[in-house]
Amino acid sequence: MSDPGVGLHGYSGCNAISLTHYSQCFTSDTQDETIKAMTPPAVESGFEAAFWFLERAVADGEYLQPQKLQRLLFLAQAYFGVAHNGMKLMPATFVAAEEGPIEPTLFRSFARGKPIIDLSPVEEKPSHVMDSVWRQFGSLSADKLTKLVKRHPPYIDAYNVAPLTEISFDGMVAFYGDQGMVRKKSAEPSPYEGRPRAGFDDAPMAVDKVLRAKVARNHDGKPVSVTRWSPKRVG
Repeated sequence: MSDPGVGLHGYSGCNAISLTHYSQCFTSDTQDETIKAMTPPAVESGFEAAFWFLERAVADGEYLQPQKLQRLLFLAQAYFGVAHNGMKLMPATFVAAEEGPIEPTLFRSFARGKPIIDLSPVEEKPSHVMDSVWRQFGSLSADKLTKLVKRHPPYIDAYNVAPLTEISFDGMVAFYGDQGMVRKKSAEPSPYEGRPRAGFDDAPMAVDKVLRAKVARNHDGKPVSVTRWSPKRVG
């Protein structure tokens, strides 16, 4: 006979018949995780992010190599998650390939050049993070960027399981958020806190160093100087 105290999916205290009490089976932490998992990514697909970087590279007079594009997408996904409380930049999963972290669907789609696809507009929030990632890492060569990312634990841990193992998004956020990021307090510490690194160059750049300050621009798109308003002292 089944335990009457164990209901739907094994949650103690659940009513296996009535789903109206299903939410009572969860702790507040579990509810937070469920809500986070249900939050839609910032862009509709990884193609919006990939084309954003490709077009930015063209605007800067650079040919963006496929492997470098994959590393930039990986870092953008990680830093967006850090900056926006675990929200994904794009609905994508990265795997630990021998050449570095890749998003396999995007990697195959661009294997024979840019695919013809209808894209949705990219809003300011994801554009800001991708622009910041480009400014910080876009000047690095594909080889240097790959060597850097391959020394980071999220990639190493997945690759050590087996090549092409999925890289944990939560692990990405935890690791890249370790440096200079004031995170929401959690009962469980980051798995990467205090973990020794091979050297200074292996450490992730702090999110507040990656994300550039937002710049005000005029109607022509040129940056303008803004003086912060403050109330005048009376008397």
